[in-house]
Amino acid sequence: MLHKEIVVKGMVQGVYFRATTRSVAVGMGLTGAVKNLPDGHVWIVAEGPKDAMDEFISWCRIGPSGAKVTGLDIIDGPLQHFKDFSILH
Repeated sequence: MLHKEIVVKGMVQGVYFRATTRSVAVGMGLTGAVKNLPDGHVWIVAEGPKDAMDEFISWCRIGPSGAKVTGLDIIDGPLQHFKDFSILH
């Protein structure tokens, strides 16, 4: 199991990034949370198996239609054992 904190940069707010992220993550069996940041980026914390995490990170590099991702900052961290995948406000 891996724990990743991901900051998605670019035009990623106002394009249903949080809702789509939650849907994609749940479909891949990941847990965690997603929220918009004041600087216009999106913050994601995700936990799950390596294969699912690799696929999820690949998706984050593209995002939903309408998003223009310019980069990701990814940090490893200790497992927090989330129960589900939440959208934070």
